[in-house]
Amino acid sequence: MNGKNNNLDILPMKQWDMDLGERPIIIAGPCSAETEEQVLSTAHLLSGRGIKIFRAGIWKPRTRPNTFSGVGERGLPWLRRVKQETGMMTTTEVASARHVYEALKYGIDILWIGARTTANPFLMQEIADALQGVDLPVMIKNPINPDLDLWIGAIERIYNAGIRRIAAIHRGFSTYGQSIYRNEPNWQIALDLKAQLPNIMLINDPSHIAGRRDLLQSVAQKAMDLSFDGLMIEAHITPEQAWSDAHQQITPDQLMELLSNLQLRKAQAQDRLLEEELVKLRAQIDVFDSLLMEILSDRMNVVRRIGELKKRYNMTIFQEKRWQQIILRAQQVAGEKGFSSSFVEKLFKLIHQESIGQQTLIMNKERKAEHATKEKA
Repeated sequence: MNGKNNNLDILPMKQWDMDLGERPIIIAGPCSAETEEQVLSTAHLLSGRGIKIFRAGIWKPRTRPNTFSGVGERGLPWLRRVKQETGMMTTTEVASARHVYEALKYGIDILWIGARTTANPFLMQEIADALQGVDLPVMIKNPINPDLDLWIGAIERIYNAGIRRIAAIHRGFSTYGQSIYRNEPNWQIALDLKAQLPNIMLINDPSHIAGRRDLLQSVAQKAMDLSFDGLMIEAHITPEQAWSDAHQQITPDQLMELLSNLQLRKAQAQDRLLEEELVKLRAQIDVFDSLLMEILSDRMNVVRRIGELKKRYNMTIFQEKRWQQIILRAQQVAGEKGFSSSFVEKLFKLIHQESIGQQTLIMNKERKAEHATKEKA
C-alpha cells in the first residue's frame, strides 16, 4: 500500500445521495444507548438544534469484563423510533455479521466499524461478507495501533463487498505512556489515508481522541484546520451519569457551543495575489526541503564513518551516553528555535533509528564477508 492512489472508486461526499448537511457534517449522540427515554430525549434535543445524524452504541466492546457492554438488540427499536419521530438518520457500531443483520432489520441508515474490529481482518471479512448486496454507507474507524495498511485493508474489504459510500473515522491511536489524550491523534496517518484515497469522506472523532471534555474544542478545531469533512461527537442529556465514557461526553447545548466556536477556513485560496504569494513561499519550502535532505545525507556519511571505526575497534553500535547527549542538546535548542520538545525528540529518534540501521549494515557486511570466506575454505 505504498501508492498515492489505490484507485478505489469510492463515492465522494457530494454523491452520497443523502442529506448530510454542509461541512462540517456532524454526527452526535450518546456513547451508549442506555434507556429508551435517554435515547429519545437526547435525539429530540439534537434534532431541534439541526443535527441530522444520530449515533448511539448498541453493542459496546469493552476492555474489561463485567462492565456495561451495551443493551444489545433491545436498543435497536429505540433507534428506529428516533428516525420515525425526528427524521434523523441513525448510525451504530457493528462488530460481527450478526450485528449487521440485526441493524439492517431495524433500518439503521449508516453502520460504523470500531477500532478493535478494524484491527481484526477475520472480523472485517465476516462483516464484509454480511454486507454483500447491501447498499448503505459504512464508516470505518482507524485501527487501535497506528497502522495505515491495516486501515486501508479494512476499507478494501468493505469496498470489495460492493459498498461505495465509505467514510473513514479518525479516532486516534493507543499509545503506551503518558499523554494528555486518551488516544494520540497522529494526524499524519489520517492525512496519508486521504492522500491514498482522495474521495473518501474523513470524519474526526474528538471524543475518543480527547477522552476529556476540556480538550474537545481544540481537537475539533485541529480537524477543521486539516480539512476534515466532519465530526463525530458524543452528546448525552446527563453526561456525568453516563454508563460509559462519562468524561468525554457533553450535553447538546455544549455541543452547539463547541460548533459555534469553530473557525471554518477555506481549503483553497480565492484571491489571485494570495495564491501567488503562497506559490512563492511553497517554493522556498521546497528549497529548504532539498537542503534538509542534503544535510541528512552528509550526516549519514559521518555516521557510516563512525560505524567503520566501531567495527574496527569492536565497539557496540548503541552508545547510551552519546545518545543522551544528543537528545539533551536538541531539547535545549528546541525552545530557542520555537520547536516543541516532543517534536524534536521524535525527530531525533527517527534520525537515530536510521543511524543505527546504517551502522548495522556495516557490521553485517563484515559478518557476511567472514561467512563467505569460511564457506570457501
